Amino acid sequence: MNDYTGFPAAARHLAAMIRCPSVTPDTAGTLDYLEKVLAPLGFNCQRVTFSEAGTADVDNLYARLGSGSPHLMFAGHTDVVPAGEEAAWALPPFGAEVKDGVMYGRGAVDMKGGIACFIAAVEAYLEKHGKPDGSVSFLITGDEEGPSVNGTDKLLQWAAGKGERWDASIVGEPSNPEAIGDMIKNGRRGSLSGRITVHGVQGHSAYPHLADNPVRGLMDLLDALLATPFDEETDHFQPTNMEVTTVDVGNPAVNVIPADATAGFNIRFNDTWDGDSLKAEILSRLEKGAKASRIRHGKDAPVNYSVDWVGRVSPVFLTRETELVGKLSAAIADVTGRTPELSTGGGTSDARFIKDYCPVVEFGLIGQTMHQVDERIALSDLDTLTAVYLRFLEGWFSGH
Repeated sequence: MNDYTGFPAAARHLAAMIRCPSVTPDTAGTLDYLEKVLAPLGFNCQRVTFSEAGTADVDNLYARLGSGSPHLMFAGHTDVVPAGEEAAWALPPFGAEVKDGVMYGRGAVDMKGGIACFIAAVEAYLEKHGKPDGSVSFLITGDEEGPSVNGTDKLLQWAAGKGERWDASIVGEPSNPEAIGDMIKNGRRGSLSGRITVHGVQGHSAYPHLADNPVRGLMDLLDALLATPFDEETDHFQPTNMEVTTVDVGNPAVNVIPADATAGFNIRFNDTWDGDSLKAEILSRLEKGAKASRIRHGKDAPVNYSVDWVGRVSPVFLTRETELVGKLSAAIADVTGRTPELSTGGGTSDARFIKDYCPVVEFGLIGQTMHQVDERIALSDLDTLTAVYLRFLEGWFSGH
């Protein structure tokens, strides 16, 4: 176990959080630690637990310093994905051990490291400048890696209901592909998931005329969905892409024609579509495919199928506001010498909820090891990100 005496603040904060095994939705003491750190700095800390039938209760933290504007929100999550096979890790996944200048641990980059760096930056700002002429808040959830039902979305509604308003937000997700300063995420593609079930007739594989094999129909329906591209890339987004993520028949026997065949899919869509128009396109393609296909040659009936939409649609969004992007880019250039690329690639994040309340971007650590065995971050990268956040805070509050 490392002794962190003398380590920079970000490394000490990160080590303390990694040692809390906060596998979603368990906060495992991480929010207790953040409250213990933020309250002495003058933050008004409030803990809020949200519930919903069929999901786990989630503890959340909202902490604000100051009462005036401009109001800058830093948003993030302390929950992490499971470590997997712990014996496969070079160092314990919840040990926060340092080897050759690199800290290992689940959540090191996604995204306890981003939280640790922003806290360290706020501490440095307060020591150097005193309280800002405005407000800084932390909006931290334990539900981002899970269903995202009892976390950021509800916490934003709760805070807004109490009169909270924000001028801008940074989400500390690991946005950089190779080095700190490579990339700012200023938008995200939307996400739509569903499940198609083709209904056949179970039977003996030696007597196919007495059965209808749903696998044949499912193949035709998937071909109808995938054969034609949905669109081309737009000015700010990659082309819409659909992936079939699972195909199941639930049939352990090799001599039985199954009754049903199911395929799950996920679509990452650009600003050509919204949730409603994309669902309509999916249904149209399936209907055409069903009419053109037959479960078995010689049968007249089209494919009998049903569609279930899975989860909520994550909307596509793009942050066009220039002050937030401009000042963050300037801070990155000052500290790293790099001009960050603006990107909308990758998956979804809680920025999809924040965009309804204020301009939001994502900027954090390097994401190469997120969700992997041996997730890790160089201590020098923690120092660099802290310096960028500090420079941004200075530029943000001096310009208002």
